[in-house]
Amino acid sequence: MKRNKFTERQIFNILKEGESGALIVPDLCRQHGVAQSTYYKWKSKYGGMEASDLSRLKALEEENRKLKKLFADVSLQNMALKDVIEKKL
Repeated sequence: MKRNKFTERQIFNILKEGESGALIVPDLCRQHGVAQSTYYKWKSKYGGMEASDLSRLKALEEENRKLKKLFADVSLQNMALKDVIEKKL
C-alpha cells in the first residue's frame, strides 16, 4: 500500500493556509509539492474540519478497521463450523 507523503496534520495545515487566501491554489500547491487534484481531493475529505474533528476521524477509522478484522475472523469461524456440521450429516 502506498504511504502518504503528508500526515493528516500537515494536510490540515495546508488546507487552512489555502482557506486563508494568502496564496492562490496553484501557488500553494507548487510551494508544498502537491498536485492541484490532490489538493481538491484533500479539500473534499477534510474541508470544514477542525483539529478535534480530525482526531475523531482517525479514531473512527481505527475502530472501523478493528471491526472489519473481527467480522472477517467470525465469518471464517462460521464457515468452518458449517463445514464440520455438513460432514457429520
